[in-house]
Amino acid sequence: MKNNLIAVLLCLAAAAPAIAQKADKRLAESTAVLKTLLAKNDIPKALLDKAECVMVYPSVRKVGLGISGRSYGRGVMVCRTGPNLDGKWGAVIMYTLDTFSLGAQLGSSSTDYLLLVMSQRGADKVLSGKLKLGAGASAVAGPSGANANDFNDPNVDILSYSQSKGLFAGASLGSASMEADDDINKELYGKEIDAAQMVRDGKTPVPPAAQPLIAVLRKASPKHM
Repeated sequence: MKNNLIAVLLCLAAAAPAIAQKADKRLAESTAVLKTLLAKNDIPKALLDKAECVMVYPSVRKVGLGISGRSYGRGVMVCRTGPNLDGKWGAVIMYTLDTFSLGAQLGSSSTDYLLLVMSQRGADKVLSGKLKLGAGASAVAGPSGANANDFNDPNVDILSYSQSKGLFAGASLGSASMEADDDINKELYGKEIDAAQMVRDGKTPVPPAAQPLIAVLRKASPKHM
């Protein structure tokens, strides 16, 4: 019995660094995607300034054959903090993405996705920890160019964009499901988190591995319009 307990403890001790490495890797990849898109002006600043939250899913991969294959990815979300989510960018929250009929639209098995959560209603839905687009919040392909500056549709909660093989465009996410990645969040913060409360309070320290990502957002969009 004692030997079994020791074996379990050793397994748990080995798993913790592995999970931490996954968190660091995801944050680094998400930061790289965000920096690339912003540097090329692919994400309209007018929309970024209006966004309540930003979600980045690097290297979403397609599983299965045909255009109806399933795609699965892991990413991060950062929201404006404060009672109305209108303050500075807060700490990151880890999320997953799971959907069908996604990933083939740009002819690639690996695609980067960036989502702008434009309404507080949409932010509240995402922060609940589990959301299915279409049923819980409306999502449409994000506009670009002059159309972006004129965008003002109160019925749209989320604008989605994708990048694959250097091609950038608004993307349809269909009925994708998004969930808080509880295991990674717990490892990142050392405890279970309440995403909605964390964002409302705006007092959660930014983990060191997430600071470069937050710095990119704070430089690109320091004020909420």
